[in-house]
Amino acid sequence: MNNLARLCRAIAGGTMKSQRQLAAALSQSVGSVNALVKEATDKGFLTQSAGTYELTPSGREWMEQFKVDNAILLAAGFGSRFVPFTYETPKGLVKVNGIPMIEHQIEQLLEVGITEIVIVVGYLKEKFEYLIDKYGAKLIYNPEYAKKNNFASLYHAREYLKNSYILVADNWIEQNIFSTYEPDSWMSCVYFDHPANEWGVTLGAYDRIAKIDFNVDHGWALIGPAFFTRDFSAKYVHLLEDYYHRPGTDDYFWENIVRENLKELPVHIKRQDRDNVHEFESFEELREYDASYLFESNHQSLAIISQVFNIPESEITAIRPLDGGMTNLSFIFEVKGDTYVFRQPGPGTDKLIDRHDEKANYELVTPLGLSDEVCYFDGDTGVKIAKYYTDSHICDPTNVEEVRVAMVTLKKIHDAALHPKNRFDIEERIAYYQKLCEEGDFIRFADFDEVRGKADELLALHRTMDVPEVLCHIDYLYTNVLFLPNGEPRVIDWEYSGAADPLFDVASFCIYALHTKEQIDQDFRFYLQREPTPEEETHLYLYVALEGFLWSIWSEYMQGMGSDFGEYSMDMYRYMKDYYRLLKDRGALA
Repeated sequence: MNNLARLCRAIAGGTMKSQRQLAAALSQSVGSVNALVKEATDKGFLTQSAGTYELTPSGREWMEQFKVDNAILLAAGFGSRFVPFTYETPKGLVKVNGIPMIEHQIEQLLEVGITEIVIVVGYLKEKFEYLIDKYGAKLIYNPEYAKKNNFASLYHAREYLKNSYILVADNWIEQNIFSTYEPDSWMSCVYFDHPANEWGVTLGAYDRIAKIDFNVDHGWALIGPAFFTRDFSAKYVHLLEDYYHRPGTDDYFWENIVRENLKELPVHIKRQDRDNVHEFESFEELREYDASYLFESNHQSLAIISQVFNIPESEITAIRPLDGGMTNLSFIFEVKGDTYVFRQPGPGTDKLIDRHDEKANYELVTPLGLSDEVCYFDGDTGVKIAKYYTDSHICDPTNVEEVRVAMVTLKKIHDAALHPKNRFDIEERIAYYQKLCEEGDFIRFADFDEVRGKADELLALHRTMDVPEVLCHIDYLYTNVLFLPNGEPRVIDWEYSGAADPLFDVASFCIYALHTKEQIDQDFRFYLQREPTPEEETHLYLYVALEGFLWSIWSEYMQGMGSDFGEYSMDMYRYMKDYYRLLKDRGALA
């Protein structure tokens, strides 16, 4: 480490009166500090005035090479463990002690004269725009925030890497640890006396980090910001550009690159007090630190739960995200030992779903004992609270027996002949979803007009079929079929439900599972509990094609609204094309 520069930095503060004070500030022996003071004095960097050490103009000029150029704050991610707050607010803007975490760090940087603030944004990027006016910050957009980890954020800001602090926007640092000058590259570390799910470090000579492990048994672990010198930044950017184009690095953090290149990237530990540097891994941890969240979070979701169960917010515990949904923003929570799901409708769903119809259909299907158990439903907002089935699992579409039970369960629901007030009209829905997409210019299929013409042929055939309609799930995906620990099935999430042809649900299950024709035929036999007639096969294949088209347009709209469904729209579009051709070959179409 550059101990001479560290000595000059300590003196630049203007309060050091003795070598003993300097020794404490530098964690050096008095003898070592005495030698450094002599060296600095000999170089003309240091003088004493009125009993206080001071830097000379030459010393200050020499220190300019170590002056911090900027700070880069990584703020692009979603922060899934901070739900429900991060459904509306990026994690870095969540308040601690009444102050957004990112603002607290910016204020600390400004205190030491660091005014170039670069913020890499992604999720809800517009929420950070006010920081341009308030702090003169520069926003850099990371378009890959949902697909790659935070090393991609640093990649998009790589041109700013010089003498730079690297911060994560959602850290909280109580007492300012930043400086105007930084002589060495370092990574902030906190000591753990117990096993922790943090990156542990092994130290070499002169506090240089010799090894970084993925978990720490006990000892120092990476928590908090880092600093790159210009030389370090130049080497890091070269590696960063290489790693960015390597396959298999999408899940990398920026620290992975340091970890794998410690010989080329010499970096030291900066010891931190565990009570000073905080990395809140969950909302529960935030509540432990900031007790105000225990009683009044100012978040509507928690206020609703508090009212529904007639409890203070402090009794809402174990809050965590529920993954896997395509339409909604949901999280799991516990109250008095029982577990529930809070469902908040996602963006754009108000144009797709009538929540009053959904509520009525839940009331219709609940007596069958095959749906999820709803505790609260607001037909105006679509907010729903339902029991969460601990230790249950979703239907495995590759498990033949589970698929059979899913089909038998579906037949029971249809055979109950329930009649809802609303109707799901596939022809009307195709036209409606297409209209929404065209308004936003969301459809990206090059041959859409041609395929739309084929859909018209299929719809003409569909109009000739006179089938009694009953309550259908409409979104009968394997992810909406749960198996409880005792093996009983439950069909959840009836938001698209309505009166329709029962085979609509059969086709929904098949195509979402990406089943082959052979598997689809088997699924159909499970549903009918017999061999289908050729006419019934044509009937099912028609829905496979039409639903493929319907859901491909639906997913184009949802992706246009900001959701990411990967290859789903292409998979559905392919079902449309393949089964149109199959029906043509069977002579079902003119």
